[in-house]
Amino acid sequence: MSKVLVTGGAGYIGSHILRRLVDDGHAPLVLDDLSNGHREALGAVPLIEGDFGDPVVLDRALGDGTIEFVIHMAAFCEVGASMLEPAEYYRNNLTRSMELLDAARRHGVRGIVFSSSAAVYGEPEQLPLDENHPQNPTNPYGETKLAFERALGWYQQAYGLKFVALRYFNAAGAHPDGSIGEDHAPESHLIPRLLLNAMRGDEAVPIFGDDYPTRDGTCVRDYVHVMDLAQAHVKAIAAMQAGTVSAEAFNLGNGEGFSVLEVIDAVGAVSGKRPATKRAPRRAGDPASLVAASQRARERLNWNPEHAELHEIVRTAWEWHSNHPRGYS
Repeated sequence: MSKVLVTGGAGYIGSHILRRLVDDGHAPLVLDDLSNGHREALGAVPLIEGDFGDPVVLDRALGDGTIEFVIHMAAFCEVGASMLEPAEYYRNNLTRSMELLDAARRHGVRGIVFSSSAAVYGEPEQLPLDENHPQNPTNPYGETKLAFERALGWYQQAYGLKFVALRYFNAAGAHPDGSIGEDHAPESHLIPRLLLNAMRGDEAVPIFGDDYPTRDGTCVRDYVHVMDLAQAHVKAIAAMQAGTVSAEAFNLGNGEGFSVLEVIDAVGAVSGKRPATKRAPRRAGDPASLVAASQRARERLNWNPEHAELHEIVRTAWEWHSNHPRGYS
């Protein structure tokens, strides 16, 4: 058992990681300001409510010296917003994250699992993307993720602080028991927006571009179930404990891409009602296709995704929204 601090643990992905940590015998502690998270998603996991970039708060969270690992989930994550407000993204995702990194070093943390992103690659030169693909982000969000990955590398080299950077592709789905799921305000992710439209007639969901060089003209993305992401974080801690990994980045994806129109079809099949959509211009910084090669994670972390099928991903999300039509409120 390890004591693990999870920044942003009250958020969508963070809450699922907590569930997996507890199930696997770890003792998590959450640091979250609840600006985008939900206390109800934590269960019995203790919470320190505060700013992950505040050295005083960090010293309180890490001060007793028993935290072995940090899972860093707290970040802004909207590509479009990063294009409009790059200063906010650099301040939050990089400047404040460096405060966390220095606090981890001060307090003897053994290793950090970093929530990174496929956005570090930019426009793909070949698909599927593996970890050796050139890293040329097309938006400030991806740039900040890449900058922090590089900082982790230098800190490991200079100070021996281990790290694993997990480059997510598109997180989706919910816990299979329907108890926790995705609840953002406002919601910007495709699958929940489509499900909420089908469920309660929310505003028609925009399709951002239908003239991409893809099989049906809409963007193609690799959707990975949130519980499979959670599994990868626990596997990363185990690998650092065992000494088999000390400084490495891994893609997390299914290796299969689905277009926006194919996701709409899946939502219609699962919910029984085809969601309403509307055409919209392309968003700046959006690549046409992003599909992962995740063999490295399967081999080096012993990661075994259990929920790879699109309809199952959508079904678990539908179960959550059906049980919580107004989210956690």
